[in-house]
Amino acid sequence: MASESASKKPRIDSPSIGTHNGHFHADEALAVYLLRLLPTYASSPLVRTRDPALLANCHTVVDVGGEYDSSVNRYDHHQRTFNTTFPGYKTKLSSAGLVYMHFGQDIIANHAKLPAEHGSVSLIFNKLYADFIEAIDANDNGIAAYDPEAIKNAGIEKRFKDGGATIASIVNDMNYPAPDDEAAGVDEDGLFAKASEFIGSVFSRKLRGAVSSWLPARETVKAAYDDRKNVHPSGKIMVLPQGGVPWKEHLYNFEKEAKEAAAATGSQPAVEEAEVAYVLYPESATEGSKWRVQAVSVNEGSFVSRKPLPEKWRGVRDADLDGVLAAEGGEPAIPEGAVFVHASGFIGGHKTREGAYAMAVRGLQ
Repeated sequence: MASESASKKPRIDSPSIGTHNGHFHADEALAVYLLRLLPTYASSPLVRTRDPALLANCHTVVDVGGEYDSSVNRYDHHQRTFNTTFPGYKTKLSSAGLVYMHFGQDIIANHAKLPAEHGSVSLIFNKLYADFIEAIDANDNGIAAYDPEAIKNAGIEKRFKDGGATIASIVNDMNYPAPDDEAAGVDEDGLFAKASEFIGSVFSRKLRGAVSSWLPARETVKAAYDDRKNVHPSGKIMVLPQGGVPWKEHLYNFEKEAKEAAAATGSQPAVEEAEVAYVLYPESATEGSKWRVQAVSVNEGSFVSRKPLPEKWRGVRDADLDGVLAAEGGEPAIPEGAVFVHASGFIGGHKTREGAYAMAVRGLQ
């Protein structure tokens, strides 16, 4: 096990980062990684110690020292008076949240090659906090996702133990050397470095996905949502121009905005029209690709569809499904080429856009 790292002298051009030694947690492992994503800290040495004199010589200190003061680069959250939260949220910050709150926009801007004040940077800044950082903050501060007393009073019991599947628990396990670590002579600081790289790689993957996929998808979904009444007068069918678009989160957000705007004008029909029932999209970019018709779930985390495809179609495929659709009759007529409908009715397929559209229209009925 490593002792306090007094021998690690900062390079003149790289401000040193300090954190505590001993047992490490997900929050400071991530905080250190986040700082090193910035050019200023990219080559910064890490000093792991609880010695105040050594910490005083560090340029930036996270998760130790009993001080939160961004003007002197101190980011601890353990003091009794600390109650800072991320703007718009209620979860008390850990060192990860503190570093992210102060440096996150610069990290995103640097990766996306955009100005820090750009609107897209702000969107991703809030998304990554909600999707990833907040859970790390809550875990380190002992805050459960649900009120334990309310769960108990409701008589709800967990179906299985999921604590070992969290990222924070995996980081905790990395405090203890694996056989290959022992063979390589990896010490405490080395274990921390591996843990920091692990949790940081998860953040980096989410950052890359947000910039390269989620953000462009927002514009695609916005255009499709705004055009939905040109697709069908009910506004219940939305068509995406390509497959592979992460549309759900964006759709729910645009629906929420539309409902709020309609409610402000007192238009209940407009509130009801805001929700989409089916989303159509091609399976691939290949010419002549098959099309999917997917029922929108009641909310982002639900497996229950707002309007599943008709029960008679479910679990039927190909020519058999064509036969069911033809025998059923109705308008519009669905051309041959049906591929399948899932047994739960949440998704179906057709060889053509026209066929998928006709399935969606009949599904609305």
